[in-house]
This record gives sequence, structure tokens and C-alpha cells, in this order.
Amino acid sequence: MIRFGREITGSLEASLRREWLVTNGIGGYAMGTVAGARTRRYHSLLTASLQPPTRRTVMVASLDTWIEINGRRYPLVTHEWAAGVVLPDGYRHLEHFELDGSIPVFTWALGDVQIVQRIWMAHGHNTTYVTFTYQRGCADVRLVTKPLCTFRDHHHLTRGGFAVDVRHDAGGPWGEGHTLTITARPERGSPGARPYRILVNRGTAYAETEWWWNFHLSAEKARGEEDQEDLFAAATISTGLELGETLALALTADDGDPLPWDQALQAEQARQRALLEQAALPVDAPDWIEQLVLAADQFIVTRDIGGEDGKSIIAGYPWFSDWGRDTMIALPGLTLVTGRADDALSILRTYARYVDQGMLPNRFPDEGAAPEYNTVDATPWYFQAIYAWYRAAGADHPALPELYGVLVEIVDWHIRGTRFNIVRDPADGLLFAGEPGTQLTWMDVKANTWVATPRIGKPVEINALWHGALRVLAELAGALGYGEDVERYTRMADEVRERFNARYWYTGGYLYDVIDGPDGDDPTLRPNQLFAVALPFPLLDLDRARDVVTICARELAVSCGLRTLAPDETDYHGHYTGDRLQRDSAYHQGTAWAWLLGGFVDAHLRVFNDPETALSYLRPLADHLADYGLGTIGEIFDGDPPHTPRGCIAQAWSVAEALRAWHALQQQPGSVPQPTLAARTTTG
Repeated sequence: MIRFGREITGSLEASLRREWLVTNGIGGYAMGTVAGARTRRYHSLLTASLQPPTRRTVMVASLDTWIEINGRRYPLVTHEWAAGVVLPDGYRHLEHFELDGSIPVFTWALGDVQIVQRIWMAHGHNTTYVTFTYQRGCADVRLVTKPLCTFRDHHHLTRGGFAVDVRHDAGGPWGEGHTLTITARPERGSPGARPYRILVNRGTAYAETEWWWNFHLSAEKARGEEDQEDLFAAATISTGLELGETLALALTADDGDPLPWDQALQAEQARQRALLEQAALPVDAPDWIEQLVLAADQFIVTRDIGGEDGKSIIAGYPWFSDWGRDTMIALPGLTLVTGRADDALSILRTYARYVDQGMLPNRFPDEGAAPEYNTVDATPWYFQAIYAWYRAAGADHPALPELYGVLVEIVDWHIRGTRFNIVRDPADGLLFAGEPGTQLTWMDVKANTWVATPRIGKPVEINALWHGALRVLAELAGALGYGEDVERYTRMADEVRERFNARYWYTGGYLYDVIDGPDGDDPTLRPNQLFAVALPFPLLDLDRARDVVTICARELAVSCGLRTLAPDETDYHGHYTGDRLQRDSAYHQGTAWAWLLGGFVDAHLRVFNDPETALSYLRPLADHLADYGLGTIGEIFDGDPPHTPRGCIAQAWSVAEALRAWHALQQQPGSVPQPTLAARTTTG
């Protein structure tokens, strides 16, 4: 359990740094800081997904909540203002914070009075619950709260003054309390945005539309983005509480009526217990691994596929949608390790529907537009995801022929050539990709027309994945009884292995990052070479593999991640800070990424056969769960000490690869994972 007291909650800096996240399984979310102050445009109590998992729309940003004890008022809220002040400073009354599963729980203490606040979302619904329970005390207590609202895309900011309608109805679906129906018109002349409701279980409610101006968003300022926002107070809700009573609010964009809060809480707690049971972790699994099972669930979402519910994976909260590359890398850890093989298959089939010219989509834009295909690596990672599913589901699964046919089509397209000059080079069997002005690998920053790491040519991990794709296809062909295909793809894979070993070894004792580029071969020391050792069908002999892992451990490994560039390289950036251009310059030029730890741990175990040492590289993540995104793993870290977390507070492949690598260590105690380094066939 993630839990801390006033050593964190009493410090504004420490409690603003730590953020909680709850999600609803269809792309919607709520998130905020432990202090209660909104520091990002994404902080909200209800960000609804109106076209799951996209069109994410901020509706209720915050609650301005105060408590009256024997007639004296105290804040249970904190705001930062553009004038440079923090007012009120309710964080000082927060006694402790904890995660109950993945439900944030705030315990406010004022003398003998204790108020316990919980926030969660109904799974599959755009509904957030917020409750305040009078837990302890003997004083007269009254809670007064004002919902601070808007209606906007979650990437944007609100500029106040537009028309707002708030309708108040006594009673509601819970049989008592109040219902507030809010309709905002952020664009002049618009007929009205989608209405949403706030249901209250008790007390009094008075509708109002009072604008509050110039909130300051400090995390946005630190990122060089716009940092001021206006919100409107939609109502004043007031209720007296007796000991043991609860004020409950349901914030909903759904047409249907939400469950009463107590039933909804029991349902969500039961659902989370079922997720842990489904994962079937070893009895001695550490608490942080259990927490990651719940974190994994936050990324798995529903996506409409031709009128049917498919599955996909949100790449990261709060600002990413579902990305093909991230989805395929994350799939084994998020679904197979957690006992969700059916979800894995649904995701694989979802993306099969979108294969076009032998390519998987790079991403589905958040606004629901057509998918984008500017990636070379999402597609070979798809082979790895299918292979992991196949190893879990078995060779007799009825979906295997269907997926095999998709993979054959993909390879055929890569042989004859597809978008962005992605093509198998007939001279050596290796995969070439790229053209000026494009960014196709996971190192994919592009600012206007500037591509930070274009990597045109034959990137090392792309050809490790290409080799893996051919081996996977040969093994699946064998399982399906397609003997000629086995011979064909094995022959192609053998050629890749031979040419890879002849071409990629650099005299510095590691692998080139890219060969056959516009400027020749690139010996820049990066972590991408690890996949030549880490993937299920490795390419290097033991001596070379050990050299690769050793130099990556020495120059790239840091707490919670691997640097994307060695510190001695000319373009190294040790800190991911500043405006967008400064951050983009550092993103893949020294910044450490948590997801790379998975492949590093696999490679380390493969060459050194030392599970305990390999595990030691994962252990700092256990501490990280109590920092930044609570109960989850962030996207990136500064390359320089103290390796401050940056980027998304919750990243799918970070969580997934930690889970997968930990699970792999449990499955292979004291032994080298199969197939061995010497493997040259698909059955080795």
C-alpha cells in the first residue's frame, strides 16, 4: 500500500510533486496532486471520454471544499493563483494520504475531527465519485463545496466568460439530494455542449455560474506552456454531517443514472480484488508488484471496432492516446502477466483490423481522426506481442491461423516495400527505413520540420526485431503445419543473423546504432542494441552479448531507467527541462526511459545468469511508486543524478516492462531463459 503522513502532506513542494490517477477503462480519467492544487491542465475530477477512448473532455476540474467546525471554517482545498499566492492552503490539514488499491484516500484532521475523502470512477462509465465521511470527532460539522467546472478538450485551457446554464432539480435517481445539470457553450453561437450532471446525496444545493479567474498551473509553466486558466463555480453545496455520515457527489457525463455511491464503491473494490486474483501472483510477490497489477489495468481500454467493442492500450496519462508501438511493447506485461489473455487477443485483433500496406498504426489521434502510420517498429513489435500471446495460449488456439495470415501479409509488404522507404534490402536481407523529414523509430521527436534523431538507414533494434519477426513466423508456420513457410522464413532469418553479425559490430566493443545511413555507420552509444540480446531469438554470440550488456550497464543504466545516450557523447542532455524545444532536444539524447529496463534485465540475465543482480535493477521502481505518479511508473527520468522523474506520470510500457521482467525472473530462477544465445532455429 502507498501511504504517507505529514512528512509529505505538510510540505507543499512534496505534495504537489505527487499525483494520483483514477481511470474508467474507456479512456476517461481523474487526476490531481496530493496537495489538492491543480498544477496541470489535465488535473480534473471528471475528464470524460466522449468517443472511447478519445475525445477526452474536462468537465469538473476541482471542488472548492471547506469544513465548518463549531462555526469556524477551514479549507480542505489548495489553489495556486497567477498573482503568485497559494490560497487557501488546505494541504496543511491533510493528515495522511494512501491508495486503497488504486483509490486515493485523503484523511483530513482538524483537532479531533477526521474527514475521510475518496475518489474513484465507475468502470466503463464517464462517472467519478467523490465522498467525504465524518470519521471521528464530537463537534458539529458542516461541509460546503463548490464544483469548479468547464467544458473543453483536455489538451486546451479555459478562457472564462462564455455562457453556462445550470439547472437544479431537487431529488434524483438516489431518491433524495439534488441533481445539477450543466450545459456550457464555450464557442459563441454554439447550440450547447454535451450536458453533464452532478448528483448530491444530501444537504442543500444552490445553482450559480460565478467565474473564478486566473488559476495558476505551475507544472505547465515549468514545461514552457500556457499556465493560466479560468473556471466557473456551478453551485454551492452545503450539508451538516453527523458522525459516520457521508456527503457523496457523482460527477457524470453518462445518460444513464449512476449507482448509489456505497454500491459503486463496493463494486470498484471488488473489481480490483478480482484483478489481483486473476493475476495469480506468487504468494511471496512484493506489494509493489501487486500495485503494478492494478496500475496495468488503468491502461487497458475499450475501442469501438466496426460497432463492436475492441481493446487497446493508452500509451500514457494524461496526454497520450493509444499508440501502436507502445501497445505492442506493453501488451505482454499488461495482459499476459496479469492473467488477461482474452484482452491480449482482443488487442491483437483490434490492430489487425488497421493493418494497412503491411504497417500497424503509429497512433490513433485523440480527437478521433484517422490513424497515422509513421512508424517502422510498431509492426515488428506486433510479431513479438503475438509470439508472447501464442506462448501463453498454445498452438491449438483457433485464432492462430487468422493472426498468422496477417503476419504473412506484413512480411510480404516489407519485402516489396511500403511507406517511408521501409523495405528489405535484397543485398543483405536487412530492413532499411526512412527518408528526410521523417521519424520512424521509437526515438521519434519531430519539432516542426526538425527531426532530432532521424536514424535513417538500418537501425540496430529494427533489424533485431526484423530477425525476430522472421523467426516468429517460422515457428508459427511449424505449429500450423506449413512446412514450406518454415523453410522460407528460417532461411531469411539465417541470412539476417549472418549479415547482422558481419555488419553491426563496432570496434569500440558494441553495436552500431544505425548502419547504411546518409552519413555512413553511426557508432553513437545508445541502448537500442540491447534488443539484439534481449529478444526471444538473440543474434549475438555470448562474448559479444556480454560486452554489449556490460557497456550499457556502465554507461547507460541509472536508477529507474536507461539513458538514451551515453554521457560522453557530444549531444548528451542530462536534464529534461525547459520549453518544448529544449525538452524535445533532450528526450532521446540522454533522458532515461523506464521501459528500457525490461530489455536490459532480460539481456543481463541471459549473459550473466544472475537473477538477483538482474532484479536489483528493478528494485528502485518500488520506491518510485511512492513518488510522482502514485502507485504507477512514470515515463522518463533525468539522465543526470538524482534522476528526477519527468514526462507522463503513468506510462503503459514502463509499468508493463517492469511487470514482465519481474515475472520472467520468477519463471527462470537461476537459469538462462530459453532459447539460448546459440539458438539458430525457431525451435531452439
